[in-house]
Amino acid sequence: MPITAHEIEALIRAEFPDARITVQGDDGAHFAAEVVDASFAGKNRVQQQRAVYAALKGKMDGSNGELHALALTTRAPD
Repeated sequence: MPITAHEIEALIRAEFPDARITVQGDDGAHFAAEVVDASFAGKNRVQQQRAVYAALKGKMDGSNGELHALALTTRAPD
């Protein structure tokens, strides 16, 4: 069953409840997300993105993952 943008946002929101999160995409496999959260302050981009991928709880794991591609932008608030 394909994953939805709403489901991706809910998974990320569970780990980053105060974040500003935008998820776009409607084909069930390819999405783009922006996550802006204060917890990213002082972390490099790789550390930020690893934290978001961890929040997806394996949805991108291997060829059996529900989520095929996620273009991810992360940053701390200005």
